[in-house]
Amino acid sequence: MEEGYDLAYAKKAAALLVTLPLLVMYTEAALIPALPAVQEQYHVSPSSVSWVLSIYLLSAASSVAVMGRLGDIHGKKRVFLAALAIYTAGVALTGFAPSFPALLAARALQGVGMAIFPLGFTMVREEFPPRMVPQVQGLISSMFGVGVAIALPLGGYVDQRLGWQWTYRTAAVPAAAFLALSARMLRESRYRSPGRLDVVGAVLLAVAAAASLTAVTMAPYSGWASPHTLGLFAASAAVLAALILHERRAEHPLVPLELFREANVVAVYMGVFLVGFTAQMRSQALSYLLQMPPPYGYGRTTFEAGSLMAPVALASIVTSPLAGRAIVAAGAKPVAGLGALISMVSLAALAYNPTGAGLWWIVGFTTLTGVGMSLLNVSLINILVFTVDRGAMGVATGLNTLFRSLGSAWGPAVAGSVMSLYSARILLHGSEVEVPLPQAYTVLFLAAAALYAALAAASLRVREVVRVRVQG
Repeated sequence: MEEGYDLAYAKKAAALLVTLPLLVMYTEAALIPALPAVQEQYHVSPSSVSWVLSIYLLSAASSVAVMGRLGDIHGKKRVFLAALAIYTAGVALTGFAPSFPALLAARALQGVGMAIFPLGFTMVREEFPPRMVPQVQGLISSMFGVGVAIALPLGGYVDQRLGWQWTYRTAAVPAAAFLALSARMLRESRYRSPGRLDVVGAVLLAVAAAASLTAVTMAPYSGWASPHTLGLFAASAAVLAALILHERRAEHPLVPLELFREANVVAVYMGVFLVGFTAQMRSQALSYLLQMPPPYGYGRTTFEAGSLMAPVALASIVTSPLAGRAIVAAGAKPVAGLGALISMVSLAALAYNPTGAGLWWIVGFTTLTGVGMSLLNVSLINILVFTVDRGAMGVATGLNTLFRSLGSAWGPAVAGSVMSLYSARILLHGSEVEVPLPQAYTVLFLAAAALYAALAAASLRVREVVRVRVQG
């Protein structure tokens, strides 16, 4: 035992929680290259098949804060198991979906199941010795990179040999095993927040998030200034205003508004939004930059482009555990500041002559962005869980996932719009196609670098909480 904590239990629980991202990233990363096969199987358009990814994001963003609040009220383990059961059902149903609407419903269930991660981060903070928390959070973050590294070759093999749905059929069994092990091994959290679920607040938050994400997802196709897009943004803003007014008067608010009076919490949410935005924007921009023919890109195949982007996952695998150790030694504030600075410098370097600087310049600085973002991911979640009152930690970590999801939705939407704005039509393989101009990548990477400069400045105002709690 360490200061009231059971170290033996913490080690066993850590082993379980650390491996969970492997399963989730296996199913998610393997789905992306299978989208053409999904489109062919269900006879849908390219714009329709994109909803296989979008519905997952919408569902997660609309539900994670609610699931987190339920965890605060009823116990984190209980709600964690419910979320994992929903996720397992979604995986199994995806593997046998007979129609496209059934597939979308199954993917929506998987999105609800994503509450396992904020709830898992909360259980680590509540039940593990403080010195162990940053290192376990770092290991969990690194496993996302490992999952991607495993999923791309293994998922591609399963897809090619057996069909894309077998990825989910083979994942359903370990998902059920995780559920059984979690029920047996994990302990219920010691901290509860009395009250009941704010149903009105939950509905308002879900509607505001769904309207905003739908607007962002559809904007590159319908236009940012189209009545449809503007109407959704206006609806989201109106519902958000109604949510704030309601939460001010609610006896047991879903979102404690005092969270947003804490500078640390605001900095964390700004940071995770930016990391989600940049990661998705970077992936979309680089997929074009690497594959477009010279002088508009580097003319690599899809497989080669994927292989050249793989070092980003390796950077996360290596950096995230080291970030956890650095946080224990020096605190989360300097690690977050360093992550923001590395991201800023590497993105600014990518903006320099993107089509002419050389392939290894692009690969090298792209990998460096992975280092910076990994430092941020680990430090930000630790700042959050060491700042927030334990009674509100479930909803706080759920909102953390919501802001990351919003950033992840804005990233590809902005990238697609900028690349369409700065583009040219060329003949490629006998057909006229639209390709992004070098200015598109420069604008995207410079804008992201400027945002990270602002985040680095904001990190100076962060109050150090991890080092105080761990060492004090």
